[in-house]
Parts: sequence; structure tokens; C-alpha cells
Amino acid sequence: MVKPIELVIFDCDGVLVDSERIAVRVQVALGTELGWPLTEDEVVARFIGRSHAAIGEQVAARLGPETAAVWSARFEQLHREAVDLGLAPVDGLPEALDALTVPTCVASSGSHDKMRHTLGRTGLYERFAGRIYSSTEVPRGKPAPDLFLHAARRMGVDPERCVVVEDSRPGVDAARAAGMRAFGYAGGPTPAARLEGCDTIVFHDMRELPALVAERQPPLDQALPVLER
Repeated sequence: MVKPIELVIFDCDGVLVDSERIAVRVQVALGTELGWPLTEDEVVARFIGRSHAAIGEQVAARLGPETAAVWSARFEQLHREAVDLGLAPVDGLPEALDALTVPTCVASSGSHDKMRHTLGRTGLYERFAGRIYSSTEVPRGKPAPDLFLHAARRMGVDPERCVVVEDSRPGVDAARAAGMRAFGYAGGPTPAARLEGCDTIVFHDMRELPALVAERQPPLDQALPVLER
């Protein structure tokens, strides 16, 4: 029997707020500045969807812990400055939220401070206040399933009744590992091919999301128990 979708779990960067392009540009600039030249494609493959700590581990392994600390501090500064200059919700996101008829929450590799800033700058914070979860709350970040399982548990929904909206391969892998269905949003820097796979629907326009959720709800006669006469 098809399980009804009772919770939509959103990633934040690149799914709710159009910040991944900013992050990619900043990481490329830092690599050039600090001695690890990276292309935009390499940044997407290595960093997008991963926690701040996981990125720091990669930089430390390549350039040493002192440079990793400088990289981290510079990224926070430059990213915040770029966000303040002009960050917007992902195209079509407000319309999608208005049309969804099931509960929603946020589960992101970013810190709560970062999400307060980015969601606040775009007017989205109040739409999710009290339902925002960070990888800083769990032992392992994406692609481990810990964060999505934590969000589902806090929201009181079984994992098999959750769908995750992600724009990164680590995020999609985390959803699969959690036993959740995944919708891979390919409207950002991550190529659609990196999101494809088992239990994953890839889409390019956030306005499509409500219909994708509705199409995967079971027929009414499956969703409701049969009452004895």
C-alpha cells in the first residue's frame, strides 16, 4: 500500500533560499586566495550539501588546520556580506509553500544562526519558526540519515511518510538512507544527473512541488480505513 505523505522536509540553502550560487562563488574565491584552486563544478561536488564541519575537515586535510580556520572565518564573513547585498527565496518557492496542504519543516546542514540570517533576510523565517532543525543537533551530517530522522522524530511523523526536498547529492543520499522519498530540485548549480536515483523524483521548477506531492498521495480508499457496517 502507498503510504501517504504527512511531512515535507525542506533543505534550506538552494531549496528555500537562493544561496547556493553565492556559496559556490565564495568558495571558489577562497580556494584561489588560500591555495586550493577549485572550479565551480568541484565546489559543487565536494562542498554543496555538506556541513560546515565536514567542509572544514576537507580543507584541513588539504591545507592544514590553521588555514582551514581562516577559510571558515572568511567564508562566514564573505557569505554574510553577499547575502546582505541581495538574497531572495528560490524562484517559485513562496507559491509552492502556499499551495502545499501537508505540514512542512526545515532540516539543513547550516547552523541555526545561518538559517536565522538567510531565512530572515528573505521573509521565510516566520513560516518555519519552531520547525527548523540543524545538523549541529545530530552526531553526523549528510549524507548520513541522522538529521532527517531527527526532524521526522521531532515532528512526530514516521520516516516512510516523509518526503525530502533537496538540491545536493549528499542530501538526496541522506534522504534515501533515512528511508524517505526524495524530490531532487535541479534548478540550482547541482546537475540533475547528480540527483537521480532510487526513490528520487528530479524536478526543475519549485512551482511543480505541490503537484508532485499530491500525485504521490494514495487514493482516498487506500488512505482511509474501511469502516465496518
